[in-house]
Amino acid sequence: MFAIIETGGKQYKVCEGDTIFVEKLEAEEGAEITFDKVLAVSSDAGFKAGSPVVEGATVSANVVKNGKAKKIYVMTYKSKKNEKKKIGHRQPYTKVQINKIAF
Repeated sequence: MFAIIETGGKQYKVCEGDTIFVEKLEAEEGAEITFDKVLAVSSDAGFKAGSPVVEGATVSANVVKNGKAKKIYVMTYKSKKNEKKKIGHRQPYTKVQINKIAF
């Protein structure tokens, strides 16, 4: 059984027990959250796709951790102007564990 959910402008294929990293959510560690934007659900009974979402389908998950990813460096450069800039960025994320897929 799996579901396709949308959160943070991205789509994720999840099964029960999976741990995924999503864009930062406003939730504390240990809190339970529910994803309502379920685009498709597949089970033993068959496959059901929504238009755009499956009515009544939800995916519940627990927040494991809020954190930041590894630092990436971005370099900007303008030729003939002696202008260089090195910028670092750490993307915030929320690590969630999928508990139950209900539809």
